[in-house]
Amino acid sequence: MKQTTLGDGLVVPALGLGAMGMSAFYGPSDEQESIATLRHAIDLGVTFIDTAEAYGPFENEKLIARALGDRRDEVILATKASSETDDDGTVHGRNGTPEYIRRACERSLRHLGTDVIDLYYLHRVDPNVPIEESVGGMSELVAEGKVRHIGLSEASASTIRRAHAVHPLAAVQSELSLFARDVLHNDEKATMDELGIGFVAFSPLGRGVLTDGVRSLDDLAPNDARRGLPRFQPEAFEANRALVERIEAIARSKGVTTAQVALAWVMCLGAVPIPG
Repeated sequence: MKQTTLGDGLVVPALGLGAMGMSAFYGPSDEQESIATLRHAIDLGVTFIDTAEAYGPFENEKLIARALGDRRDEVILATKASSETDDDGTVHGRNGTPEYIRRACERSLRHLGTDVIDLYYLHRVDPNVPIEESVGGMSELVAEGKVRHIGLSEASASTIRRAHAVHPLAAVQSELSLFARDVLHNDEKATMDELGIGFVAFSPLGRGVLTDGVRSLDDLAPNDARRGLPRFQPEAFEANRALVERIEAIARSKGVTTAQVALAWVMCLGAVPIPG
């Protein structure tokens, strides 16, 4: 697997793995299949694993700990402080205070069965807490050796710039795919490039539409959260499927899969995709 450098000197594989759907949001999951997938990814050199306390909540971090076993040192592990969540799983609003970020980090360390997180994100910026305070709290975790690198998820260009002035950001994570290009047009990607911050792209496969796995809405479980998204409403889905057929034709001409074309497009823009 080729390697690339995000910000703050963090070297990662050019392709990562997003583990969210193994525990949350996308309908039923199979723990044994998820563990097998995680271990197979590591065998292939896809050792950049992405999770968050919100996925479950907590269940995805625990799953990854079970899957890694004694292979923790082979992976670059990324997780996130999300909305304030009690230990019993009760979710409250956003909380970007240094006090909550510390509590969330220490809980994630326990759930992941590790003594250090390689990349720790603030999952969503708290509008009631200056980003300087949030990042200041995260920088303390770096100084204490609990976190190696820090990042933000879905932050504006101005917020990225203010955060980076407090402590170097290794990465900013936002959605990027052939279906979702906002980050290219609102100065976020340009700001990351200017400041030397890496870009990690979630949902690079259009939440499954840019693969052979979701060809019909019938492919989604009744409780799949994607059913509530605009892209997956019947009329929009059919229009998007027509676009995907054009990408499928390109893939056939190259002798590759539709997913490979979609991932290559993201990679060519200088992002590290983390498909699920």
